[in-house]
Parts: sequence; C-alpha cells; structure tokens
Amino acid sequence: MGKYLFTAQYSSGSWARMVKCPDDRTASVRSLLESLGGSLDQIYWTACEGAAYVIAELPDAVAARTAVNTGLKTGAFTNVKVEELLSQYQLSDTLTLARSAQHFYEAPGEAAVDPG
Repeated sequence: MGKYLFTAQYSSGSWARMVKCPDDRTASVRSLLESLGGSLDQIYWTACEGAAYVIAELPDAVAARTAVNTGLKTGAFTNVKVEELLSQYQLSDTLTLARSAQHFYEAPGEAAVDPG
C-alpha cells in the first residue's frame, strides 16, 4: 500500500451547499477510499484558501487516479490533484537506485558536447 496526498479545491457551488448544510466529509471520502481497497488517514482544511488535503493509503496509482476521477466527475471540485508520498526509507532507496542507474542515461545533447 502506498501513501497518497490529495489536494482538492471545492467549487463555489459546493461551498454554498456546505455553508447551507454543513456535513462531515470524512464518511464520504472514507467510503470512496475503502471501495478502492484503501483507507483514510486524515483530512485537513486550509484556513485561507479553503482547500482540502486528504492523506490516504491506496493499493496503487490506478486506485489513486480513480479516486481523483470520481471526485472530478461530480462537479463538486474545480481541481483535484494527487501525489504519491515517500517515506524517508523509500526516498533513500530511490537515491540509491538513482546512483546505480545514472550510468544508463545520457542527457540530451551530451554526446555532442562530450564526444567521449
């Protein structure tokens, strides 16, 4: 399971509905994530911009993208983004892998600059 950060901007119509009839969005978000084989860690709201930040565990990027598409199709959001989060251990692993892979990638135009 991977950790994902979702950032969502609600539409003005959604804000109007929530002001008129406030409800806890946690149950709805949790239900969606569980239907995709995941779980909800937490929802946070920004004080100034009114964005929602959802931290969740999901099986893979396909499930994460499905959650984004499901939210967007409702029209409740003007923008939804998702990023996979890496732990410190995962970051260390990617840096180690990058060191071993660097010999297999040549920057564009490098051959012309350094004919070797």
